[in-house]
Amino acid sequence: MTFVPLKVLILCTGNSCRSILGEALFNHLGKGRVTAFSAGSKPKMEVHPKTLSLLQSRGISTARLRSKSWNEFAGISFDAVITVCDAAAGESCPIFPGSPVKVHWGIPDPDQATGSEEEISAAFERAYNTLEARVKAFLDLPHELTGNDLEICLRSMARIVAE
Repeated sequence: MTFVPLKVLILCTGNSCRSILGEALFNHLGKGRVTAFSAGSKPKMEVHPKTLSLLQSRGISTARLRSKSWNEFAGISFDAVITVCDAAAGESCPIFPGSPVKVHWGIPDPDQATGSEEEISAAFERAYNTLEARVKAFLDLPHELTGNDLEICLRSMARIVAE
């Protein structure tokens, strides 16, 4: 039997922070078990510099990361579509064939953080840590989860918050 990695799309509005972090974490930690992509409904067309520096500081490649529209993925089949911002979760997404599992992993937008440089950096760290904890929990699931079982497990991970 040939192993086929799960295809996951992570969505947010700007595709410059949270969804990019999710894409990078799934691909890095998944080690071929997951193929992840990210996109936004209104992409900022550049990845936030703090997102890139945070990933690089954790030893995660940023070479292929870019901000892109979810329209780029219309018509492509995914196993799971995960929204990470409340705005994207409420928008009408393009149609993704194959009935992907759709779940919401809401995370505060670090790009909206205010305060000192340390406080803003801490917001990026919190988003990263929460996504990392959720991705690791996802990767601890059995490989063969699909459909309703996959949806239930992914939804349960939305409650994981790391500091």
